[in-house]
Formats: sequence, C-alpha cells, structure tokens
Amino acid sequence: MNPHTALHTLLQSGDPLLLLAPMQDVTDLPFWQLLTRYGGADLCVTEYFRVHPDSRLDPDILASITKNPTGRPVVAQMMGNDIPSLVRAAKELEQHPVAAIDLNLGCPVPVVYRKCAGGGLLRDPERVDSILGALREAVTIPFTVKTRIGFDDPSVFEQMLPIYARHSLDLLTVHGRTVKEMYRSEVHYEYIARAVAAMPCPVVANGNVSSVHSAEEVLNLTGARGLMIGRAAIRNPWIFQQIRQHRRSEPIYQPTGREVLEYIQALYEAVCDPQVRETSQVQKMKKYLTYISDGVEPTGQFQHSIRRVITKADFFRICGEYLDHDSPIPHVPLRMATAVGVAAGSANSDEG
Repeated sequence: MNPHTALHTLLQSGDPLLLLAPMQDVTDLPFWQLLTRYGGADLCVTEYFRVHPDSRLDPDILASITKNPTGRPVVAQMMGNDIPSLVRAAKELEQHPVAAIDLNLGCPVPVVYRKCAGGGLLRDPERVDSILGALREAVTIPFTVKTRIGFDDPSVFEQMLPIYARHSLDLLTVHGRTVKEMYRSEVHYEYIARAVAAMPCPVVANGNVSSVHSAEEVLNLTGARGLMIGRAAIRNPWIFQQIRQHRRSEPIYQPTGREVLEYIQALYEAVCDPQVRETSQVQKMKKYLTYISDGVEPTGQFQHSIRRVITKADFFRICGEYLDHDSPIPHVPLRMATAVGVAAGSANSDEG
C-alpha cells in the first residue's frame, strides 16, 4: 500500500493510532525490526535527520526508510532551523517511501536547543511560523510536527497553537512537558487536551505512557487521536500488542521473566555489531537495560549490577539471575508501582 494511503487509512480507523517515538541512537533499523516481532507500532518515526546548510541525509537513518522491515508506514523526522536547508531536505525525503515529513520542535537535549533547534525553537514563535509556512508550501505529502508545550513556560503554548493550526498540519504530536522539564516532571495532559480542542488536525499524546492502564488514562484525559510511546517500548516491547488487546477486551499478554530474558538476548543480537569489541557492545546494551530494569525489580539493584559488568558473559549472568524464571513481569514499572503503593492516595505518574 502507498505509505500516504496507509497513513490516511490509519487516521480514518476507529482505533487509537499507536506510534513508536523517535529516540536518537535507539530506535534504529535493527530495533524496529526486532520490535515488529512483538506486535509493533502502527506508525514509526525515524531518528531525526540533522539539517543545516552543509547537511546530507544520514545514510543509516535513511536505511530505516528504504529498508523498512516493519511493514508499517514511516514518518521521516527532520530537525534544524535553516529554512532553505529544511526545504531541500524535505524534498529529498519526499523521493523516498515515507508517509509524512515531520519537524521536531521538542528535542530537550541542551546541545540541540542551544543551537535554536528542536525544542529551542519554541523560544521564537515567529521563526517557527516562518519555518512551518515554508515547509507546508514545499511539502506535497502529509506534513506533521512533534512539539513540547513550551521551552521553560507552558503559557507560550496558547501562542503556538494558532501557528500550528494555520499551516494545515496533517498530525500534531504533543509531549506534555516543557523543554526544560526534560522527562522529570509530571506530564501536563491538560495542555494536550487544549491542543485536541483547538487543532483542526488529529493530535497524538506523548509522555509517560508506560502501561496499558496509563494508555487508557491518557486517551481519556486528553481525547487524543493516538499515543506516541518511547521508553516504555524498550522496557516492554509487548506494549503495543497489550494496548490493542485491552481495547478489544481480550486477555492482556503478560510475559514471564524468561521471555524478557529472551527479548534481551534478541536485542543484543539485533543491535550489537559483531565487528565491534565486546566491551563496547556491552556498554551499548546498558543503555537499553536502563529502561528494561525498571520492569524487573523495584530496588534498582539489577541496574546497579548491570552497570558494573564489562563482558558479555557477566552481562547475561546478571540478567539470568534476575530473569531466568517463569513468573510474570508486571505491566507497570516496578519502581513506580512501589512508589505509588507507598504514597497513599497519590496519582499514578507512569514513567515511560
């Protein structure tokens, strides 16, 4: 199916649209391919293409489009602030099988926002207006935006929404935190709900969707057309399948410790280059285990032990000590579930 048609079909369906969030150096081609085994997202968004006057399309990121293993439509995400360069890159990306072109207005990494790119552009609404106008005029396929609710003050969101609305976006994804809040604060879902009410296009909610139950809660709180999930999909690659099962009132699949161990083994084989030395491979896996460990045990000891290993044998020995069992792994991150249990009456602020 033509990727534009596939996206249109997804948007016309009655089910919430489920997107895999772009995470730089994580959601690459091998990770996409692996995630497909567990159900996968309806729509994948590439890692961002860095765009500037001397840039060229990153060949590794481009491969996730040209060799897309998921069978699902792909959105190509760009990040930059130079209008001629962004227009050039968008036109180049249009020549490939992408469902849409996306502009990143939400990256909270300081090295990015200090260059007035990603979330840094939210400090300059007029510039955003000019960029969106130029891209909407140039892009002949669906055009989307991923944003946060402001740089350091969410009040700017009221100024941004009319800008987004007048440029005929096909989809707006809103992460309900400011750039400076990074991933630390509560998610301000009320701002996502305001976007849903104000925007003529579908709105996708992003931020702390870490379980079936938080997914349902966020959809109810915001009225969003769909959900974008990032870190939780690393911890629990079954999450998209589980959400679909819950929506269909089916039993929700709950993996065992041994199945999570098998997932980690498959992840190692998928993302680690055998030509790279073993210590570097293990170091790369620690990045993924930062998220996975939250679902394994609540004290942080598993993550602490993993951080100290340097060999593949020790890495999998530690994983086996915690996961070589047939007990089910909970849907909600354990450290969060414990915190919620301790704080009587506190709201469940899922991490993901």
